[in-house]
Amino acid sequence: MQQNLIWGWFFIASGSVFFLGFLYATVLSKLLPPSDNIILSAIQNDRYYCFLVPLTLPVLVVAVYFHWLSMKLFKHA
Repeated sequence: MQQNLIWGWFFIASGSVFFLGFLYATVLSKLLPPSDNIILSAIQNDRYYCFLVPLTLPVLVVAVYFHWLSMKLFKHA
């Protein structure tokens, strides 16, 4: 039981860190002034991750539709 609790907190903490890193890369880095750091400058000038979530939503809608359709076909087969 104690080990499950530790793994649960580990997954919550690592998910939060990744979420905050993605939030910084997509939103906050665009609002900050230009940086002299090479890594931060590369994140600020990136044009991939700011379009990742909006372009993933149509694919998600199609995937959910196909999942629903396959469950209907399986149920009535």
